[in-house]
Amino acid sequence: MEFQEELIKKNETEINMMSPLTWAYVGDSVYEMYIRTYLSNQTNLNPHKLHILSIKYVKASSQAEIVKKLELTEDEKEIVRRGRNTENHHLPKHASAEDYMYSTAFEALIGYLYLTKRNDRLQEILKNSINLVD
Repeated sequence: MEFQEELIKKNETEINMMSPLTWAYVGDSVYEMYIRTYLSNQTNLNPHKLHILSIKYVKASSQAEIVKKLELTEDEKEIVRRGRNTENHHLPKHASAEDYMYSTAFEALIGYLYLTKRNDRLQEILKNSINLVD
């Protein structure tokens, strides 16, 4: 992710002080881009069908399932814990409150790894996420 060097100006200490909801905000877009790229490479579907298929991966219940199945380091577990426990005033429409909390935790982890440029681990988790969705 070559553009990270240009875009990310904060050091790790500053990133650690960000709200986990900020990590999740970034992680949501990183994960969505990964899934869209993956599906575009794996299929020849039109954009509407790609969107329908992508929902399987990006919906809150799937992200919650993924984060619960991942083998994480202690540091990553702490990022997930912070993301899960952050108070979010947004009420989910199509997910349980628990799934929404865990999906926020998953997105926070993805965002944190992206912002701290831990690209090898980010790629590993993204690749594993495809296989963890039922």
